[in-house]
Amino acid sequence: MGWQSAGSGLELGEDVPMTVRWLTAFLDTPRGSQSDAVVEFWQAVTASRLSTRRGSSGEFATLVPPDGDAYLRLQDLDDGPAGCHLDLHVDDVRDDLRRCRAAGAMLVGDFGSLVVLKSPGGLGFCLVAHRGERVRPRPNMWPGGHHSVVDQLCLDVARQEFEAEAAFWAVLTDWPRRHGSLPEFDHLARPNNNPLRLLLQRLGDDGLSRSVGAHLDLACDDVDAEVTRHQALGADYAHMGKGWVTLRDPAGREYCVTGRDPFTGA
Repeated sequence: MGWQSAGSGLELGEDVPMTVRWLTAFLDTPRGSQSDAVVEFWQAVTASRLSTRRGSSGEFATLVPPDGDAYLRLQDLDDGPAGCHLDLHVDDVRDDLRRCRAAGAMLVGDFGSLVVLKSPGGLGFCLVAHRGERVRPRPNMWPGGHHSVVDQLCLDVARQEFEAEAAFWAVLTDWPRRHGSLPEFDHLARPNNNPLRLLLQRLGDDGLSRSVGAHLDLACDDVDAEVTRHQALGADYAHMGKGWVTLRDPAGREYCVTGRDPFTGA
């Protein structure tokens, strides 16, 4: 069966879908006075320990969860704003690079076992070899009894780019695309073991940038308690949404605390 996205115009002919075994979200932070605070903040938010740093200048580190396999990592940037990018863990980087490019991804850098690409809307992501990750960490329980977990990467897409970007990610992951409870959202239905959902947010006409951005979301069963916890750790309040609160971490990076079930994501 050919690989295609119905109605999207994207297809790869007589091929098989790329199998995304695992997703990792990177918190990309410019080097500077806030980088240590960012590390401490996200360690506390997720109850993680920090791995040994790696890379030629120690720019990479992993947030190791109390249980399960890691899916959150940190990267120090030489320049640029704080943001997020996604790693797709696959069985064969070389074969899946071909599939990504056929679906419309733009090649940024090819380092053999790691390939850097951009989506049609300009969101950076990487292909990396899957190394056996398969156990999704459980939500953390905090004093007072509520639970939370980082479980979602939200792609923020300008209205005019939305259909093309949503179709691209549906084709790339081969995850079913579902409409959300609010008209501005679609999501891709992840496999049960995968730690991160992919949410797509259609920005309003006041969105100034045509480039796709991304931010992390947490699911929790007590939004007020979770927001209070984050603010005590150093988060700043940004604004209130329809069932979520947007905060900023010490680097000014926005993320959301949402009132979804932390165990199912629903």
